[in-house]
Amino acid sequence: MKQFVALLTLVFIFSTCKDDPAGPTDPLGTDSDLPSVEVSTTVSIENEPKVPGQLRIYEGGEETFASTIGIEYRGSTSYRLSDKKSFGVETWDEDNNDIDRSILGFPEEEDWILQGHVFRASEGILFDPTLLRHHIGYELYRAMGNYASRSQFVELSVNGDFVGTYLLMEKLKRDKNRIDIARLNPSETTGEDVTGGYILKIDKTSGGDVAPNQPLEYYDNNWADDARYNEDISFRSAYGVNGDSLTFEPFGEPYHENQYLETYFLYEYPRADRMVSEQKQYIQDYVHAFETALLTDDLTATTRTYTDYLDLASFADHFLLNELVGNVDAYRLSTYLVKDKGEKLRMGPVWDLNIGYNGQNLIPRDEWIVNYNEYAPNDPWLVPFWWKRLLSDPIFIDLLKQRWNELRIGALRTQAVEDLVRETSDYLIDNGAIERNYERWFGLTVDYPTEINAMVDYLRERLVWMDGAIEGM
Repeated sequence: MKQFVALLTLVFIFSTCKDDPAGPTDPLGTDSDLPSVEVSTTVSIENEPKVPGQLRIYEGGEETFASTIGIEYRGSTSYRLSDKKSFGVETWDEDNNDIDRSILGFPEEEDWILQGHVFRASEGILFDPTLLRHHIGYELYRAMGNYASRSQFVELSVNGDFVGTYLLMEKLKRDKNRIDIARLNPSETTGEDVTGGYILKIDKTSGGDVAPNQPLEYYDNNWADDARYNEDISFRSAYGVNGDSLTFEPFGEPYHENQYLETYFLYEYPRADRMVSEQKQYIQDYVHAFETALLTDDLTATTRTYTDYLDLASFADHFLLNELVGNVDAYRLSTYLVKDKGEKLRMGPVWDLNIGYNGQNLIPRDEWIVNYNEYAPNDPWLVPFWWKRLLSDPIFIDLLKQRWNELRIGALRTQAVEDLVRETSDYLIDNGAIERNYERWFGLTVDYPTEINAMVDYLRERLVWMDGAIEGM
């Protein structure tokens, strides 16, 4: 396979040089300050595996980056619902092996995302008309002192087709400049060695994990693959979303009648196929011990045991950011958990904010997102019992209040939040990126200034509401 991929890449490079003897030029040809990204492949892009290609970046009309890449479509629900697809990209060397590269000044790595914005005019689908929801949330979380995926708006062309404004993002993964935890080798199975690092994710399963290498059309309607958990890639909490012990067997058929009670943890790092049984058992036992302690601790006492297992400050920041941006996926999907060697379990980084900011009108603006289960009790993916229990603990409440007060005179000052949204949207408007994006993706009416005003209004109102709600806890 590698030889075949290498041959395709050589053919591509030869044909590119022959057809363009004067050298590469910016395919967009504008004076925009946004980087222009050009992806070219010699074969059709698949959902999996990655196919070979070339990526070039132009700034000010000049080429500033070029690399051989592997590229594939990414996303499950978003892939099925959107005509504006997202892509996973790896930077490759001349032999099509992964190689760390710095892109647009970000720290060197090999894995990157070109994030689209879910759009399908024929079905009236548009998740984020501002194009800002991911970026603003990540910037705020980073301003709070946490790691979040670095991101940069770009304008993308794929095989000569201009596909609009995208967000070039870091993929969340273990790395000294991303999720900075210890490398866990298969030989580390005892003592301090086995304690980290781990990355877990509460999320849907993906077609690439449970049904890889299918024809591209398979992924247009593979909804059952979202809930196809198995013991090779995941483990289940012993407790239901209400804190009761589960008495039925895990890994049932997708969307079985009791699925809404379950919380599954996917092995994100190490990759499931690279973890040995001792490591899987360790992290399962650790999570179970934490959950049991959280359920059984006397929350009226002065001491706790559940805090022996988790970093409470990270849970507070995760709660506050997701509540501010109204992320209805928070806690139950796209939720990352990290455990470093010899350290406690941490929440975060935050991820996947495109249906936040009251975009779905599912939960009232003056209600906690963490109460999602009350508003969508039939959803197959509900919020784990952790959060209701934590919000009953005076120790966690005191921490939330203290942290919120710090943030409100710092990173989450109302003016700072508004300025971030206004400055980012002005950057896109002034450089013509919004106009070009919606010329490309037409069919739905988007009044962009009105959408930005709505985002600012939502965040302003949410900050004020949270001031009172947290004070009254």
